[in-house]
Amino acid sequence: MDGINEDFWNAMDELVNSSEIVIDRPKGTAHPRYPDFIYKVDYGYLKNTSSMDGGGIDVWVGSGEKRVDAVMCIVDLVKKDSEIKILIGCTEEEKAIVYETHNETPFMKGILISR
Repeated sequence: MDGINEDFWNAMDELVNSSEIVIDRPKGTAHPRYPDFIYKVDYGYLKNTSSMDGGGIDVWVGSGEKRVDAVMCIVDLVKKDSEIKILIGCTEEEKAIVYETHNETPFMKGILISR
């Protein structure tokens, strides 16, 4: 299984390294539809990729070395969908913030899979 896991992370690296990262919700800004929600870590997407919601693959970009650290697997009971979010350069504290962000309501749940 270790080889399979390594292949997954290598594919993630290739996807991220061959894509432009667009930060459309910088740390400290409010969510466009939920103004009480303030982003504590930069949030954006990989340009020219696609995910379940029709947009680009979501990314959380932390303050550390810019490499893929983890993925969040999300289930959204309001939208009735699921997707992944790639964590790039996130410190342990930033990973905890991202995890809490996706688990603070009864309507969204996620698991964090670290590299």
